[in-house]
Amino acid sequence: MEPGFWHEKWHQQQIGFHQQDINPFLVKYWQKLGLPADTQVFVPLCGKSLDMCFLAEQGHQVIGCELNELAVQQFFSDNQLEMTQTTVGEHQHYHTEQISLYQGDIFTLPKTITQAVTAFYDRAALIAWPESMRAQYAKQLASLLPSGSVGLLVTLDYPQEALIGPPFAVSPTWVEQHLSDDFDIEVLASQDVLADNPRFIKKAVPWLNEAAYLLKRK
Repeated sequence: MEPGFWHEKWHQQQIGFHQQDINPFLVKYWQKLGLPADTQVFVPLCGKSLDMCFLAEQGHQVIGCELNELAVQQFFSDNQLEMTQTTVGEHQHYHTEQISLYQGDIFTLPKTITQAVTAFYDRAALIAWPESMRAQYAKQLASLLPSGSVGLLVTLDYPQEALIGPPFAVSPTWVEQHLSDDFDIEVLASQDVLADNPRFIKKAVPWLNEAAYLLKRK
C-alpha cells in the first residue's frame, strides 16, 4: 500500500478500520502480559485508536507511530487532549502527558525512540499490509523492539478472495511462518466475529475470525 492510499482514506474519512470502542481482546487479555504500570508500550500504525487511551489508563507510557497527520491531530482533538508538537528527524512528534505520537513512515522511525519500550500492541498494523509487503513490516517491527519485549497481536482471517482488503486476511499459518523467527508465539483466542462486521456480511464473506496472540521478542 503506497502512502497516498492511506492519506486519501483519511482525507475522505473512509476509515472503517477505526473502531469506535476499545478492542475486546485488548480489554480481556492485556493483563496477561503482566506489565508494570509505567511500562512504555509501542503502538505501530496507531491511527486515532481509542485503544491508546485504554493503555494510558493502565498507567503505561504510550508511543505510537502513524503515517497520516490528520489521524494524529484527530486523536488529540477527539479526546480533548492538549499536546505539544516538535520535529524529530523526519517525524513530527505530538506529545501529551502519557502519549507520544510520531507522525511519519514507520520504516524510517529511529530505533532510539523505541529503545526503552518493553511492550507493544498491534491490532490494525499487521492486517493493514497486503501479503507482498507484510513480511517487510513484520521485520521492521521486530527491529524496533528490544529483546524480551512482550506484546498483544490481534489479527483477522477470512477467505481473501471474498474481499479486497484492507484489512487483509492474516492466517495462523502466516503468523507462525513469518513471526516465529523473531517472536515466541502463544495463541490466546480465536473466534468468529462475522456477525459484528456488516461490511463483511454485505460482501458475502462466509466467515471472519479474529485472533489474539501473545508475542515475545526473542
